[in-house]
Amino acid sequence: MSDLKHAFEQAKGDVQSLPDRPDNDTLLRLYALYKQGAEGDVSGPKPGFFDFVGTAKYEAWEKVKGLSQDEAMQKYVDLVQKLRG
Repeated sequence: MSDLKHAFEQAKGDVQSLPDRPDNDTLLRLYALYKQGAEGDVSGPKPGFFDFVGTAKYEAWEKVKGLSQDEAMQKYVDLVQKLRG
């Protein structure tokens, strides 16, 4: 496993033990970067109008479309480290 993938997996675990719960915008950014790093560009149909959480997640992931998986992983790791203090 590459150093970046190892750091990415470590950051995934670290998110669960953050000292404070991040605000919703930060949570969406974490979600989007994680999904982009793990799966690549957004795929599938956009959730229905009344699925507010699903729509917000989809749109956040869509905003990072085109970002390479490695770049997304690095940004995710950096953000988690910043949140940990």
